[in-house]
Parts: sequence; structure tokens; C-alpha cells
Amino acid sequence: MARVVTGSKRPAKRKKAKNPDGSMPLMEHLKELRRRVVISLAALFVGTVIGFIWYQNAPFGLAPLGEIIRGPYCNLPEDVRADFTGDGQCRLLATTPFEMFMLRLKVGALAGIVLSSPIWLTQIWAFITPGLHRNEKRYTFAFVSLAVTLFVLGALLAYFVLDKGLYVLMSIGDEVQVAALTGREYYNFLLSLIVIFGVSFELPLIIVMLNLAGILRYDHVKDKRRIIILGLFIFAAFMTPGQDPFSMLALAAAMVVLVELAFQFCRIDDKRSKTERPEWMDLDDEEASGPIAQPAPVSATPVAPPEEDHFKDVL
Repeated sequence: MARVVTGSKRPAKRKKAKNPDGSMPLMEHLKELRRRVVISLAALFVGTVIGFIWYQNAPFGLAPLGEIIRGPYCNLPEDVRADFTGDGQCRLLATTPFEMFMLRLKVGALAGIVLSSPIWLTQIWAFITPGLHRNEKRYTFAFVSLAVTLFVLGALLAYFVLDKGLYVLMSIGDEVQVAALTGREYYNFLLSLIVIFGVSFELPLIIVMLNLAGILRYDHVKDKRRIIILGLFIFAAFMTPGQDPFSMLALAAAMVVLVELAFQFCRIDDKRSKTERPEWMDLDDEEASGPIAQPAPVSATPVAPPEEDHFKDVL
């Protein structure tokens, strides 16, 4: 007798688990990239609005952002900078109708980048980490954190030495002239100095990365400190925008200290891990490519001449 099965239940579909290695199709990558870019841009827009408002207002008892940025210029003696108000107030000069608005928008955008950096850095971190191993995630997070910290330290140093550098530059020939800076000129000088100091402070991190990769060892640099220090001073002399001696000395001295700390890290890391330079990196081109195979000897067997009948057929 045939058995009739009624009301049979279908097996429940299992939820597709995510790949443990973080791999996904190309379209999924593009969708995730679009979502994280939108979140980062939204955070940047909100930060820019906050910076634009903060430029002229003082929220939470803080000084206005425009006053903070204008601080090094206003710290100069009154006989060095020009007075445009007649009451001794510190003001910069504007030469075009939209200059003040554009400067406020530029400062607000820069403030927005800084204020929203935790969000867009988190989005970048979340996008690249699924494809990394556990140790790679740890090293990447450490290097990103150090890079941001070093850049901020360089920017702060540039801000604090700016008034000294301005005083040196603007007091030259002050007995016959008075310097009148526009907002565009002053902000461009300030931002270029901040960027140069911040980027220069990343040099020690590059040295550490080369050491961890096995490319640079402490034995290669321990006897070349004088040349390296001279090179750092030459670099600072060319890179400081105003070429004033105070900013140059401040940048060079800070870089010398940071580079020496990086060298000490290389010394400790080489001693701890006892890593050796790969042998192939010390070989010349011929030794690295290996022995060249000798060509096989040519057979000396004579070749039989063509038959005459073949030529007759052709003719």
C-alpha cells in the first residue's frame, strides 16, 4: 500500500554566514565604499558648518576660531603691524568683496576636516580591516594613530612658532615701512606652515616602517648622524615658507629629536628580534640572478645536399 505523506515541512534555509576572510563580490565592495563615502561626506559637511559658525562665535566658552587663528598676528607689537581701525584693534586687511566670506569658508572647511576626523578615519579603518589579518590590523591601527598624532604635534608646533617667525620677517626694515597683511596672505602662510610641519613630523614613522619591513637597520645609520642632521637642517631651510631662521631652527631641531627617537627604536627592535638583512639584497645583479646556463654544443653532423632531381622538378 502506497504511503502518502501530507504536510511535509521544507527544511529551513540557513542564513548565509559571512566569509571569515572578509571577502565579498565586487558590487558589494562598491556598495560598501559608496556607503562609507556618503557617511564621511555627511560628517565633513556637519563639521564644516560647525567650523563656519565657530569662526565668529564663541560656543561653550571657547574663543572664536577666527580669533584663535589670528592670534599669532595679533601678538606682534603694535608698531610692527598696520592699524586699520584707529582704535588699536587687531584686524587683517581685505582687498576684495568676497575675501572675508571665502576665508571664513576655507577655515570652516579645515575645521570640519579636523572635527570630523574621528568619523571618516573610522570609515576608512572599517573599509580596509576586513581584508587584513589580525597582526596587520594591529599594526595598521597603531601606524594610523601615530601618523595622526605626529601631524597634530607638528601643526601645534607651527602655530606656536608662527608669531616668532612673523616678528623676524615683519620687523626687517620696520623703521621705513609697516607691513600690512591681507587675510588671504596671512592664512595661506599659516596653513602652509602647518602642513609643512605636520608632514615633516611623519619622517620618523617612515623610518620605523622601513625598519620593521627589514629594509633599514640601525647599523646602516648609526655612523651617519652628522650627514643626516645636516640634511635635516637643509631640508628645513628649503621647506619653511618664510625662510625665517626661527621657524627653520624649530623645525630642524624637532626633526632631529624625532629621527633620533626613531633610530633608537630601530636599535632596540634589531637587538630584540635579531633580524638579518636578506642575503639576496646584498648580492650583485649576476649573483642574484643565479648561474647562467651554458648553451648546448652544436652538432657537427654534415647536412646532406639537396638532390638534383628536386631542382629539375622545380625548373
